[in-house]
Amino acid sequence: MSLEKILVVDDDKNICDLLKLYLDKEGYKVIFAYDGEEALVKFNSLKPDLILLDIMLPVMDGWQTCLEIRKTSNIPIIMLTAKGEVFDRVLGLEIGADDYISKPFDAKEIVARIKAVYRRVSQNSEKEIPRKIKYDKLEIDMVKYEMKLDGKIVDIPPKELELLFKLASNPNQVCTRDQLLDDIWGYEYYGDSRTIDVHIKRIRNKIDNVSDKWKLRTVWGVGYKFELSEN
Repeated sequence: MSLEKILVVDDDKNICDLLKLYLDKEGYKVIFAYDGEEALVKFNSLKPDLILLDIMLPVMDGWQTCLEIRKTSNIPIIMLTAKGEVFDRVLGLEIGADDYISKPFDAKEIVARIKAVYRRVSQNSEKEIPRKIKYDKLEIDMVKYEMKLDGKIVDIPPKELELLFKLASNPNQVCTRDQLLDDIWGYEYYGDSRTIDVHIKRIRNKIDNVSDKWKLRTVWGVGYKFELSEN
């Protein structure tokens, strides 16, 4: 698995020109889109390997664009934005972004982040194939990115599925919030673990009371674990 095509989504032509200069030198084929709807069209037709996605876009903003892409794909997405508040950073992670860089940025940093994110995604894919687990009334298939509860497919966003898979793959083992951030999103995200709690709450809304043989348990002050019943 190699990184060849990068989709850059930004309505600032100067930023696009700068990124093209650096990415061309690295040997990448660069595709441009200047609004969210155009980004979705090019994502579906040209199949890039990674996306640099600005948040403040015309027609459809970066948040919504990311959400639409995450409905069908786990492609690496790095968000670009002039905003720097914690809320924006956390929201980016919650909707499925793999990394987040605030403007103004150094183009060399972008290149380094691209390589780091893609390397992590590639390594995780290689290590975890096949990625299927099964418990009483619960099946998770990370090849298809699919979850079944009591034999029925249930809609679940990619990051929630990855988080549940991580915990369920390590039954009865406590994972700290920082570990989960690092494993699922690829780096420690400014020490703010609120996004983990939000994802866990959404997962519980889907899986609670499905079976009495397992449960998603909070270990107060530490993190979470997928606990198997001793009965």
